[in-house]
Amino acid sequence: MKKTGAQIVNECLVQEGVKVVFGYPGGAIMPVHDAMLDYPIHHVLTRHEQGAVFAADGYARTTGDVGVCIATSGPGATNLVTGIATAMMDSSPVICITGQVAAHLIGGDAFQEVDVTGITLPITKHNYLVTSADQLAEVFKEAFFIARSGRPGPVLIDICKNAQVEEAEFDYPKEISLPGYKPPKHADMNLLEDAAKMIGEAKRPVILAGHGVLMSGAMEDLRLFAEKTQTPVAMTLLGLGSIPASHPYSLGMMGMHGEAYCNQAIQNSDLLLAFGMRFDDRVTGHLRTYAPRARKIHVEIDPSEIDKNVEVDVPLVGDLKTVLEDITPIVSPKDNEEWLDQIKEWREETEARDILSWPDEEKLHSAHVIRDFWQKTGGDSIVTTGVGQHQMWAAQYYQFEQPYKFITSGGAGTMGFGLPSALGAWFANPDKEVWTVEGDGSFQMSLNELATVVQEGANIKILLINNSYLGMVRQWQEFFFDKRYAATPITGPDFVKLSEAYGVPAKRVTKSGDMENAIEFAQNTPGPVLIEYQVEKEESVYPMVPAGAALDEMIRRPITQKKASS
Repeated sequence: MKKTGAQIVNECLVQEGVKVVFGYPGGAIMPVHDAMLDYPIHHVLTRHEQGAVFAADGYARTTGDVGVCIATSGPGATNLVTGIATAMMDSSPVICITGQVAAHLIGGDAFQEVDVTGITLPITKHNYLVTSADQLAEVFKEAFFIARSGRPGPVLIDICKNAQVEEAEFDYPKEISLPGYKPPKHADMNLLEDAAKMIGEAKRPVILAGHGVLMSGAMEDLRLFAEKTQTPVAMTLLGLGSIPASHPYSLGMMGMHGEAYCNQAIQNSDLLLAFGMRFDDRVTGHLRTYAPRARKIHVEIDPSEIDKNVEVDVPLVGDLKTVLEDITPIVSPKDNEEWLDQIKEWREETEARDILSWPDEEKLHSAHVIRDFWQKTGGDSIVTTGVGQHQMWAAQYYQFEQPYKFITSGGAGTMGFGLPSALGAWFANPDKEVWTVEGDGSFQMSLNELATVVQEGANIKILLINNSYLGMVRQWQEFFFDKRYAATPITGPDFVKLSEAYGVPAKRVTKSGDMENAIEFAQNTPGPVLIEYQVEKEESVYPMVPAGAALDEMIRRPITQKKASS
């Protein structure tokens, strides 16, 4: 059966179960958009191509399935680059479809011609340049397979305009086999036995749970392993939700802005079990001083991550869920109560420093805002964030009991991610309560997507932390640059009026006593709502591990006397 290349693109998307794509049209991709009108695919018109790829990323992270975005050639394609890099750093399965000039014009500097496959080669798991329609079906089958298999990641398909209008026979492959690409499932049995022996000998073990726990769907396997071996679980930023925050073995978040007691546990451990994490520098602190007395077991599906940053004693290359299913039956039950009691002491000392213990002086602190938000939503919302201080406060004070509830840019740290990723998360979960926690700097990078949210009738709630600074950079300037606030004070519009101009109801909170009904107002108002919190301007995120310091050499908040109970 012959079809145009544009029709074949849409046929392939339907075959892969795609129901929604996020994008922006243009001349070089117009045939695909035209053909899409005849297929059961909903196109979401974002207000910027970067918003499209962020939305596809948010869709993917909440479902584990592939998110799809589409853009035209030239500036349309290059506007996807930051989002593609974000997805690559965080192993998010995204398919990016771009238009390209006709094949015979390539290399001639035609209108809106850019070598987007060359540009994105370092930031995609794979990419394709399609020059004829008869290539499309096999390319799409391979692209979806590559994006979602093994360690997931973004794949870009650049389609010349002639390939969209010419006809070809359409026969979608049922299976795909790529020579040399065989993502591992099971780790070597001898190494599993070595790991089990090492686990049995450990007195102070800590599990480091990363994004791979969620990507492999290994949450229950992780819990069973932790309970059998009495091993506490520290989580990376993207690993939050791997184990419920309320679980007695949960240590919360590790790293630069992680819980102090969590970092102390890692530094004093004698065995680290790295589950689906890559020893990022924000997690380790100075490598020479990282967990100096700990042996290390690394479970990782991507063999290139083994020994890349931290040398390990036992590498277990395979799918995390499968590896845990294989190793849990052969480890012996453990009694680590003495170690857990030590961590409990460190936890109590950490809690004594927490800002939640400070007296209520009607000042509006960001930590109080996030904790009130968590309590009012029952911890059951999908929460996306931008990047900055508000991101860290959300990670610290919103207690995630379930997986796939926290969507944020980790490895790339991409500002502007919050609102468009919430749009993607809502399309994937229209029956869920979706919030985005934004900062006034990050929000201003993508607030044009308010128009998209309104056009689509997306029920997204926006919690805006406004401290009139680029807060995280300002914090570094306070600590390390003698409070020389260079290029960090930031003005903004009247966010309430701006939201209302877009058709989004909004409310402003300026002191702690006004917080009471703000979240309920958003929850009880149909459609999108914005709540702006004008918080203390020079607050800092604690603890903080300075650059070049050991993980437990943290700048910590001073202990403040708790408010006496009446």
